[in-house]
Amino acid sequence: MQPDIRPIEPRDRTRWEPLWDGYTRFYEREPREDITQHLWNRLFDPASPVHGIVVDDPTLGVIGIGHYIIHDSTSLLTPVCYLQDLFVDPEVRAKGAGKLMIDWLMAKMDAEGWSRLYWNTKENNYRARGLYDKYTPRDPFIRYSITRPA
Repeated sequence: MQPDIRPIEPRDRTRWEPLWDGYTRFYEREPREDITQHLWNRLFDPASPVHGIVVDDPTLGVIGIGHYIIHDSTSLLTPVCYLQDLFVDPEVRAKGAGKLMIDWLMAKMDAEGWSRLYWNTKENNYRARGLYDKYTPRDPFIRYSITRPA
């Protein structure tokens, strides 16, 4: 049986949190309970633009998570979707879970009429880039980021 991609549900917390922590550590940050709780709350707040999906394997349970943000654009007439986080359990990585999440978002993009689906990754995240390059070439933009001290 194929894994199911579905919106995150409250019952997913026990499996979501270790995956979220893994994602956080992958990007060289230490998990923080206040940030984790804040994200979890926003995923279920109907007024929040932040949404979550999971890859639910019939045998293994939740093996992947994705968080995306729907927002307006100054140069387009319809909203765009920023896939901010995508993480698959390292034990089952490279078996199609990431592709399933992107395909799910592409179908949602068509259904919702979003103008664009986009995401970022680290330059040296070669495994993920191997998947992403199958969808579209990377764009020429360079990101600048100013972060306030915590």
